[in-house]
Amino acid sequence: MAKEPVRVLVTGAAGQIGYALVPMVARGVMMGPDQPVILHMLDIPFAAEALNGVKMELIDAAFPLLKGVIATTDVAEACAGVNVAVMVGGFPRKEGMERKDVMSKNVSIYKSQASALEKYAAPNCKVLVVANPANTNALILKEFAPSIPEKNITCLTRLDHNRALGQVSERLNVQVSDVKNVIIWGNHSSSQYPDTCHATVSTKDGEKSVPALVNDDEWLRGPFIQTVQQRGAAIIKARKLSSALSAASSACDHIRNWVLGTPEGTWVSMGVYSDGSYNVPAGLIYSFPVTCKNGEWSIVQGLSIDDFSRKKMDATATELTEEKALAYSCLN
Repeated sequence: MAKEPVRVLVTGAAGQIGYALVPMVARGVMMGPDQPVILHMLDIPFAAEALNGVKMELIDAAFPLLKGVIATTDVAEACAGVNVAVMVGGFPRKEGMERKDVMSKNVSIYKSQASALEKYAAPNCKVLVVANPANTNALILKEFAPSIPEKNITCLTRLDHNRALGQVSERLNVQVSDVKNVIIWGNHSSSQYPDTCHATVSTKDGEKSVPALVNDDEWLRGPFIQTVQQRGAAIIKARKLSSALSAASSACDHIRNWVLGTPEGTWVSMGVYSDGSYNVPAGLIYSFPVTCKNGEWSIVQGLSIDDFSRKKMDATATELTEEKALAYSCLN
């Protein structure tokens, strides 16, 4: 028996990430190869014509799983009945802008979109915030959509997680599919902590620890961390545009694992509402290692944390606490 279509909202759908993301959703990369979808695409009035062009291309691509497309500049229409919301739209930081100016713009956007999700989205809607500052945008969204469970509001650090997997794969000259259980702790910013302490590689002789195989703590604690932290800036320098393909792909990975589960023995990184695990202040949206089952995520517990990791984890928590205070000051 055919499955009922799932309604997936993509905001900022006419932008670069949105343009890369919507065909992936329509092809089944996000929700699974047998799950029909109805795409809800939202953008600002200025982008209405481009958004209609994206709709035309989706129709022209004749995706078998795509059962409908709504392209709109009306936030209520966009949010009506959605089961999954991928919040790509946001106000980017422009040259000469202070952090508070960017935060103020995004607080306004996320307050409005949260209110629409609160009013019109399906019960138990799952939300992924992609637009930066992703962690704090997710926190604001949570404030203004109180009936959406806090466990259903997340932000994207899977891009950083995938970047970390890629760097280990390149360094060891192994398939990226053989590397698992890196961790991104904290903020989706340059303060994030990419951690390989518990990561492993599948080899013909069984699973081996990444630190043991790399055998270079100086690289793991220096260039590796810096490369992952600064990868977005490096791509902008090379492409003259920000990450789009990789961001869209990792958003699909995030939702797919959340909905369909993580493989046994594997965890992924998600920005989720902190419950105080690992002495991270409760009430922040912070990236943790998680496993997913039956549509629910759980923070991986009991991992050993060395002094180096503790300092890095605390530093990114401090930045998030400051961001939270800045965002809340913009609400007044």
